[in-house]
Amino acid sequence: MKEFEVPEFYKSPIISRIKAVRKNLDPKKKDRSPTILDFGPIEFLIARHFGFCYGVENAIEISYRAISENPGKRIYLLSEMIHNPAVNSDLLERGIKFIMDTKGNQLISWEEIKEGDIVMIPAFGTTLEIDEILKHKNIEPMAYNTTCPFVERVWKMSNKLSLNDYTIVIHGKHNHEETRATFSHSSNDGPSLIIKDLTEAKELAKYIRKELSDEEFFIQFKGKYSKGFKPSKHLRKIGVINQTTMLATETKEIAEYLKNEVEGFYGEGKESFADTRDSLCYATNDNQSATIGLLKEEADIAIVVGGYNSSNTTHLVELCEEQLPTYFINGHENLIDSERLSHFLWRSKEVVETQKFLPKKNKVRVILTSGASCPDAEVDKVLTKLLSYYPEAKSSEEVLLKIEKDNNI
Repeated sequence: MKEFEVPEFYKSPIISRIKAVRKNLDPKKKDRSPTILDFGPIEFLIARHFGFCYGVENAIEISYRAISENPGKRIYLLSEMIHNPAVNSDLLERGIKFIMDTKGNQLISWEEIKEGDIVMIPAFGTTLEIDEILKHKNIEPMAYNTTCPFVERVWKMSNKLSLNDYTIVIHGKHNHEETRATFSHSSNDGPSLIIKDLTEAKELAKYIRKELSDEEFFIQFKGKYSKGFKPSKHLRKIGVINQTTMLATETKEIAEYLKNEVEGFYGEGKESFADTRDSLCYATNDNQSATIGLLKEEADIAIVVGGYNSSNTTHLVELCEEQLPTYFINGHENLIDSERLSHFLWRSKEVVETQKFLPKKNKVRVILTSGASCPDAEVDKVLTKLLSYYPEAKSSEEVLLKIEKDNNI
């Protein structure tokens, strides 16, 4: 896989050594068990896979190259490049401006964007409509296009489905940048619809079975279907794709459910369902599988690091919450002191403070992982700050040397 030029301040002295050990022992990532760092009074269970993925590293490399290649020029990103506050903050400090927020609300008027300006497409991709706006201004949107290759793969998949007369059902969050971009591309190819979860899939099945009218569909799925969509006509043949950061198990459950519904109503012999497998990116799959591997171990708490608007990070939190107390944090600043931390409740979308989050016992076991857009350097800072609460703990160098020695590295 290609090696990207990522700024040094995103790299880490601790996590990079752990990842190097695991890569040497298990280059194909078949072993999903965590790395255990035993510091004495506190023990960390580090996920087999986490942190910057291919698409994020690609986006970061392109963004910093755009800055270095265009001194004196005005440089814009359509919206946040990735869902990580530290990365986006650094880009803003270097003079890059965001044209829109993550929900598509305009921050800078299109009238302010002129020919000669640099406009970068974020890792989530963008809509065909915005492509046209940029081309009309003689701005080449592909010059610094950081769209994740795995997102583009989904677009190709939707195009193939449309060519075979399948209606495209997108499992995603309809207001997420990536889903908006995918919906724009798929709607250009053919009938398209967005559903967010299994509950909405079950509602959709009522229209597949023609238990409810088209008029009821238009009310229930307002803003989530393509122009000219007719449920009575366009739900005879469907294929499921997804926002690449959704929960893999949920996408598979939705696809299997809709397959049974459409084949049950229209018959299996009519190719009424296209088996697309799932269109998650490899990093989302690896991160979720590694988290499931983590949860096979006994632990006291889990700490998941990442942007609060990061879909893939939220799903890691969701998995951990099923089993043990879990704290979703942006970074080490959320660790106020040894007694308190602030963390994000993703369901209610609020930041709260929790007292005595670390249990009082002889050895505390902490699961530690992060989302695909979180720098390893930030995970390092979280680990180091937690260690500082235990003055009698072994040094990180002592623990890392032991792991490297035990594995002949």
